[in-house]
Amino acid sequence: MTGGPILKKLNQWIDRFAYSHPRFGIPNLMLYIVIANAVTYILTLFAGAAALSFLEFDLYHVLHGEVWRLVTFVLLPFTYRPISLFIMLSFCYFVGGTLEREWGTAKFNLYYFSGMLLTVIGAILASLIIGNSFISVAGTTYVNLSMFFAFATLYPDAQVLLFFFIPVKIKWMAILDACYFAYIIFFCAASRYWIGVVLPLVALLNFFVFFAPEIGRFAKREQTRTKQAAHFHNAVRQTQREQQSQGYRHKCAVCGRTDVTNPELQFRYCSKCAGYHCFCSDHIFNHVHFTDENP
Repeated sequence: MTGGPILKKLNQWIDRFAYSHPRFGIPNLMLYIVIANAVTYILTLFAGAAALSFLEFDLYHVLHGEVWRLVTFVLLPFTYRPISLFIMLSFCYFVGGTLEREWGTAKFNLYYFSGMLLTVIGAILASLIIGNSFISVAGTTYVNLSMFFAFATLYPDAQVLLFFFIPVKIKWMAILDACYFAYIIFFCAASRYWIGVVLPLVALLNFFVFFAPEIGRFAKREQTRTKQAAHFHNAVRQTQREQQSQGYRHKCAVCGRTDVTNPELQFRYCSKCAGYHCFCSDHIFNHVHFTDENP
């Protein structure tokens, strides 16, 4: 079985589970995570970051009984710069809350928890690759980035204010994040820093498991849109050539009258027809729309 059918079956299982168990998970999960990140950041101001090291994921300590580290690493702040942390927490709360309203609590929790699980598995795999079992992971940067990819896939044309005053569509920010992922993976692979390779890849895997059908539908829509655009431009060029050879500018696609033979008529182009079709004022609202199957 290839990767595509496997991802599709996993996605179908996730949808069935979320539908059958709507109460699964923690409502407003991102609110609690954001509050925990803010609280732990405030604590580090008084006690220092080292005082909260018992919350970090550390494989050595996990293997020695400190199993809470498998979960508590998500409670630590992404960064210790206050302005950056405030912006990131606000954005994560907005993205997470929107995804939970779109998907429901169960599916959103599955998405975030599976991202956490894959992060832990990725850290263990990286430690096995380098032969060092004491590797540590201190945060959920890639989990949150994959959450942002999910938001951008569902709402590509939504706008945010970059630096609080520059409107930018989410899809362009997602493209920048994808370039960032590619850069990190390439740079870490070249440096043989394998945990920097594995963690972005498992975050992307989490995204693809949940969005394999949507990505396929998006590719089909883009293919259809490209064909429609090519057909439209071909129709425009054909119409322009015909106009130049016949000496008119507009010709009704129903009755054949032109602006030369009937200068008193008004001509319009129908936006609902496939291609580039002109109609006189008598037929602009009274014609059968052209389709790709009926050019």
